[in-house]
Amino acid sequence: MTGKQQEQDAHFRDRVPDPPQGRQRIKWYGPGLLWMLSAVGTGSILFTPRVASAYEYQLLWILLMVVLFMWVMIREMARYSIVTGHSMLEGMHTLSGPRNWAVWVIFVPQLLAAAIGIAGLAAVVGSALGETMPGNNTLYAMAMVVASTLFTATGRYSMIETFSRVMALALMVMAIVTAVIVFPGLAPLAEGLTFNWPESPDLYVILPWVGTILAGSMGIVWFGYWTATRGFGGGLQSREPDDEQPDDSRREMNRTGPKPQETRVAHARGWIRTMTVTAALGVVGGLVVIFSFLVLGAELLAPEGIMPEGPEVAVDLTRIFSEVWGEVGRYVLLAAIVIALGGSILANQDGWGRSFADMTLIVTRARREAAEPGPLLKGLTSLDRRLPWDMLERRWLKRLYIVGVTGIVPLLILLAFSNPVQVMSVSGIIAAAHTPFIALAALYVNRTRLPTALRPGLTATVTMTLAGLFYLGFAVLYLLNMAGVLNG
Repeated sequence: MTGKQQEQDAHFRDRVPDPPQGRQRIKWYGPGLLWMLSAVGTGSILFTPRVASAYEYQLLWILLMVVLFMWVMIREMARYSIVTGHSMLEGMHTLSGPRNWAVWVIFVPQLLAAAIGIAGLAAVVGSALGETMPGNNTLYAMAMVVASTLFTATGRYSMIETFSRVMALALMVMAIVTAVIVFPGLAPLAEGLTFNWPESPDLYVILPWVGTILAGSMGIVWFGYWTATRGFGGGLQSREPDDEQPDDSRREMNRTGPKPQETRVAHARGWIRTMTVTAALGVVGGLVVIFSFLVLGAELLAPEGIMPEGPEVAVDLTRIFSEVWGEVGRYVLLAAIVIALGGSILANQDGWGRSFADMTLIVTRARREAAEPGPLLKGLTSLDRRLPWDMLERRWLKRLYIVGVTGIVPLLILLAFSNPVQVMSVSGIIAAAHTPFIALAALYVNRTRLPTALRPGLTATVTMTLAGLFYLGFAVLYLLNMAGVLNG
């Protein structure tokens, strides 16, 4: 056995439970619906109707291409955790260079992106509710943040997944119903299935949409956390285990003993197949919701020549839809928007909380084991002495970040800015820079760290490479447009 083969085998867990068979797979699809909720917020509500108002169905091909790329990217994030029992960020931690450099590159900017992103989503919810019900927009937005923070900070994964199933199904039904009412038929969609580019493209409208179709940079990573927490392949088996793994997954793992490598490879492939379907369910569900809002924008906003800004998208859509379908239509669409954005806030808080907790454990591990506390570890140790919870446990770290970074800080942003959506460009810049890095780094990790039999194949490798290059090109265009170098 060569040194490289030994290194790859070291990244393969020694116990892999039997994968689900037949109808048993259905109960493992929850992470896909939770990921869908996290993915349909900003892109669906804020930017998709604006793009449709300007170009109707002309850019449908971009939507379909991004959906394919997203499916492959989130699948590769979960592949690593299934095979190794560790998160993809643990895999990036093994990259050569300064200690933890890849994790720090992601960690620090995402703290800012998380707070701004949650505040922006909540602002749109507040605007939609404030226009249809008595009360202040900011108070509605703050109430949404508080309610979601309480739910995600106190709830375990199984409860969040169950709630997300209901919200995701309700959202898809409402989105489909509202879009079907104004659907123009198949003929107008034909133009969007060819690789056409608008004669006078407005990159200020197009680029934010492309960057937020389905998921931002960290949304790609979260799918691997949720499949691992659910117990795919045996769940996380790092030195700081995930104590939110459902009981049935934990019992199955406890019953699983060491097996020959051939058996473990076969079982891991079975889990990857189940995960692939779960990922497809998430991206297809997200596509249904985004396409529905594309139809609403093309059929309601474009004929009126309306190009709404920020939270006004929700207001204009509900107002015009009520003219077509009456007050019942207004409240059905309002409910769909609130569920989409509220569910996205909930899922994003859980995803960011898990990823921040994981990154904290990774970057402090060496100092904890050597008893050499740095600034971050000193702060956590100080909190640990003052609070009745172990702040170096994964679950309490997750809750700390949910309450602090995605709860309290967004509330302060909502109070400080009259329109927090305007500062979401900062979050967009971070996502634009991180997405190609995460995609290409994950591909490198899977191709170099996993056993040969479980690495991504040629098709997945080529598609993942194209996705990374696509988002790299998008990032360059986005940043040049933000700097004023490009004007369409």
